[in-house]
Amino acid sequence: MNESKGLDKRVLVGMSGGVDSSAVCMLLQEQGYDVVGVTLRMWDLPKHFPHSGQMEPVHVLEARTLAEKLGIEHHSMDVRSDFRQTVIQDFIEEYMQGRTPNPCVMCNLYFKWRYLLEAADRYGCKWVATGHYARIGKENDMFYLLKGIDPLKDQSYFLWRLGQKELSRTLFPLGEMKKEDIKKYVLSKGFKEKVEKKESMEVCFIEDDYREFLKQEVPELPEKVNGGFFVDKEGRKIGRHKGFPFYTVGQRKGLEIALGHPAYVIKINARKNTIRLGDKSELLAKEMLVRDVLLPIPLSPEEEISVRIRYRSAALPATLRSVVEGRAIVRFCDEASAVTPGQSAVFYRGDRVLGGSIIDDQRYLKKYI
Repeated sequence: MNESKGLDKRVLVGMSGGVDSSAVCMLLQEQGYDVVGVTLRMWDLPKHFPHSGQMEPVHVLEARTLAEKLGIEHHSMDVRSDFRQTVIQDFIEEYMQGRTPNPCVMCNLYFKWRYLLEAADRYGCKWVATGHYARIGKENDMFYLLKGIDPLKDQSYFLWRLGQKELSRTLFPLGEMKKEDIKKYVLSKGFKEKVEKKESMEVCFIEDDYREFLKQEVPELPEKVNGGFFVDKEGRKIGRHKGFPFYTVGQRKGLEIALGHPAYVIKINARKNTIRLGDKSELLAKEMLVRDVLLPIPLSPEEEISVRIRYRSAALPATLRSVVEGRAIVRFCDEASAVTPGQSAVFYRGDRVLGGSIIDDQRYLKKYI
């Protein structure tokens, strides 16, 4: 450890080998931090091993190479077994319940930050830092999350589960910057290859399609769920599908059924292995039931906030009313489309993240109205 800088300036950076985490290392170095890099080996894909005889995935090698060039300490951690048990298993189980999970939300709190904070303590770091596009504020000794200033890259949606333990020790150096400026900065540092590297926008452990991933991880799945029925609003059977885990609410393409008009997945019933199809208008909802509500500061039922129900969607004006057992009802000022059980519903007041929840099975909504 560089004792002259002290613990307050020693920071552990989660390094993926990509442009964002690379920029974080450089920025923090310039700000006088003693940077320690760590790369988590969570899941291996064939594309991670482009060279014959390669023993470690390419992102580990790239992160290590960058650390050497910057003159910083670097460690790699093989956490594949725990990742399978914690994140992958939950991902599979959610689909088997007819829900559409958001594994990044699950991973950030219960996996990624857990390992980062453990490593920070091990290597004598006060802080952890990542390449997420988000910001952290503080008010009355309470830390809270803010959107990143780049609206196209803001990742606060995935971080709503982080609590005081995590936020109080986290730095987000990219939160005040735009992606284009990050690329220019890294290019100016002489790392052209980082800027030109293609970035994945998908879930890190899925190479092509989540359906193929499920079949790979659960080989008996297609046989187990095949032969279920598409049904209409009245419950009448109108065709066969390939199994409920292979569909998601709002889906239109890939249904492989001809009804003479556009059809959308409206509801999924895992118990009956049925998928209700309908018109686009049937996807609209004025109210939504959510569970596992995390809201550090209670809201009044009349307060208008905004809710984001998927990562790429705009935040919608709404009010929130708690009901019972960690559940709440979200009432949209206008109608929302394709409310999808399993996805996160994240609450905002302006740029500030107020909290979040998981979208529940909407069949239970009437019970609480």
